[in-house]
Amino acid sequence: MSHPMRGSAAIVGVADEVSPTGELDGELRAIEARVVRAALAEAGLTIADVDGLFTCTGGTMMPSVELAEYLGVEPTWTNSTQTGGSSYELHVEQAAAAITLGLCETAVIVYASTPRSNRRRGGAGMGVLATPERVEWEMPYGIFLPIGAYSLAAARHMAQYGTTPEQLARIAVDTRTWATRNPRAFSREPITVDDVLSSPMVASPLHRLECCPVTDGAGAVVLTSTARARDLLRPPVLVLGAGSHHTHSMISQMPDLTSTPGRVSGARAFAMAGCSPAEVDVVQLYDSFTITVLLALEDLGFCAKGEGGPFVGDGTLGPGGALPGQTSGGGLSYTHPGGFGMFLLVEAVRQLRGEAEARQVDDVDVVLAHGCGGVLSATSTIVLGSEATA
Repeated sequence: MSHPMRGSAAIVGVADEVSPTGELDGELRAIEARVVRAALAEAGLTIADVDGLFTCTGGTMMPSVELAEYLGVEPTWTNSTQTGGSSYELHVEQAAAAITLGLCETAVIVYASTPRSNRRRGGAGMGVLATPERVEWEMPYGIFLPIGAYSLAAARHMAQYGTTPEQLARIAVDTRTWATRNPRAFSREPITVDDVLSSPMVASPLHRLECCPVTDGAGAVVLTSTARARDLLRPPVLVLGAGSHHTHSMISQMPDLTSTPGRVSGARAFAMAGCSPAEVDVVQLYDSFTITVLLALEDLGFCAKGEGGPFVGDGTLGPGGALPGQTSGGGLSYTHPGGFGMFLLVEAVRQLRGEAEARQVDDVDVVLAHGCGGVLSATSTIVLGSEATA
């Protein structure tokens, strides 16, 4: 018997705003409104149709309540849950559940952040990683966050499984190759493994070209029931499976530096979807750093634990590879405002609709989007499918 959530909700509209300059025009609230309206228009819907709203950014006390007021909606379902970069996959899971239960009919998930513009204007960062626990127990020892946490995971994986710098570098190369096909990507110059390894070391063993840039960006996703979706403008993208899990906040409390919560969120998503990793045509994996991708591939079951290095070493994730991944150019080359999970969803939908232009993969029926938040702390996994998978 299939899970009651499987295929009951569908994504019917997506939009994102990025720029090759890394900066967007306008104030944050206006940018949010633009991407919301663009995603709704893609489906043939309007603000008046929205009765579910999900957002967790803006540094305010009640993000979804305040955005609803700005948009002029009074949702029956509202959510501001924040799990970092995995928040938007988590929001898809929760929106699909609410739609399945009849608690709302049309949900919008929205994200916007302008850290690059803020920096140019002299603004300070929010210091979201400077929690009281970290200030007391980790920062006095000189750990530079977030990359310091990811460098610990990379160093441990290398020591335990023999993963090489060249194998990690190949992830950055394949991601950049996709970005060369995306005119909106922040970084489009082709790179080689040697380029990656000769770029400055930021936190050993991770080099600059293995780290995401800091850019502005925004995106929105619209969901409704699959039954209603079939009457709208674009082919529905079905939510087949979803799962979420978190294990720690501080990197010092991570149970195992080589094992992420994705081992649980992925298993749950695949079980709900009734499929296996072998049936996935394209992956959209959170790539804040190269090690984030490698750990996700192992924990989601695309390869065995410890075999991620050889798995990615021959261009598996690049164009023409056995498992195309991060086809927009990813967080490493496309954009990274801080919550790249939103852009994973947008690109997954475009691949399933056949709308990815020069980066389109042939014969796509199942795509996985996997968000990761904090310091490998929280993951949410979404399995999406075309109507052929219903």
